[in-house]
Amino acid sequence: MPMIPVTRSISIDSDELDESFTRSGGAGGQHVNTTDSAVILRFDVAGSPNLPEAVKARLASLAGSRMTNEGVLVLRSEGARSQLLNRQEVRDRLLDLIREATIVPKKRRPTKPSKAAKARRVDAKKGRSTVKAGRGRVRVE
Repeated sequence: MPMIPVTRSISIDSDELDESFTRSGGAGGQHVNTTDSAVILRFDVAGSPNLPEAVKARLASLAGSRMTNEGVLVLRSEGARSQLLNRQEVRDRLLDLIREATIVPKKRRPTKPSKAAKARRVDAKKGRSTVKAGRGRVRVE
């Protein structure tokens, strides 16, 4: 059961990763029709004992449609012709996603516009108002 380091404090067990292999789609030749080079990686985020709850929640929001209702993250890679390269690429994507979920977003500090900014806004509105007031039906007498 080798551990895969994600950050200094978080590592995941390689047994938690479920990899399956399938044939890649698209054009190819005789070799493509006989090798299972595409990799589908499944990682049970909800059942992982190695991830803190806050990271699990942020990971679920980052994953979007790649996360199932049961809390399983599904990633697929079929870009390379080699199964080994696809396995490495999909694992790197998983680790990058988990690393991104460990970053706590900064809270927005609400600010108010200054008095000068409010005055500029009102002056601009008055200017637009006079321009629009000048647009009207021209009366010929």
